[in-house]
Amino acid sequence: MLYDDTRTCTAAFDLETKSADAGAPASPSRRARRYRPRRTVSDRVREALLMLANGRADLLTHEEKAWNSITFSGTRHEVMLDFNGAEAVTAGEDFIAELPEHEFRIPGQLVADATISEVDHRFGTGERMVVTAVLLLLEES
Repeated sequence: MLYDDTRTCTAAFDLETKSADAGAPASPSRRARRYRPRRTVSDRVREALLMLANGRADLLTHEEKAWNSITFSGTRHEVMLDFNGAEAVTAGEDFIAELPEHEFRIPGQLVADATISEVDHRFGTGERMVVTAVLLLLEES
């Protein structure tokens, strides 16, 4: 390092890169990968419910609570879905009928119970149905 008379440091050398492939282009197997966040259990629950609703519902809320017992641990999910319009309400009625018997495929989880806890159905020109579904998931071990 060299110092001038105002006592500031000026570099008298260049930094050298010791990496063998510093100047070489990246090979196809060593390309930088895009960051993809890992999907959580909550993400998978929402996706499964929206697929069961045939894409006709909008997610209003999703609450998740962890729970444990002596033999099991898992999560309780309460999801509110909005079915807006006559066609969407028909899909919502199908959703209500199919939910309790639906076979969910969520990796590492077993859906122990799936129920409808509340339905708010409004008729008229702007027909709308808000459905609250509750799912109880157990962690597979």
